[in-house]
Amino acid sequence: MRLEDELKEMLIRELKLVDVKPEDIKDEDPLFGEGLGLDSLDAVEVVVLLQKNYGIEVKGMENNREVFSSIKALADFVRSKKPQA
Repeated sequence: MRLEDELKEMLIRELKLVDVKPEDIKDEDPLFGEGLGLDSLDAVEVVVLLQKNYGIEVKGMENNREVFSSIKALADFVRSKKPQA
């Protein structure tokens, strides 16, 4: 499974997004505001999910805003930080 699809499914499941399917979320769509509609509380949950599921700590969320801009940006960040197997 593509990392982007894995992230979409995780966000839908863990953030309890109602009436949203992975195919409804385009990789480039904004996650916050007018895109997927996530808010600052969801951002904190996403940080926790990254740590729990990928062992990645996000420090200075304000400085890493672009990481949370889209599924593609989030996937690129995970790939860059994920320990190499």
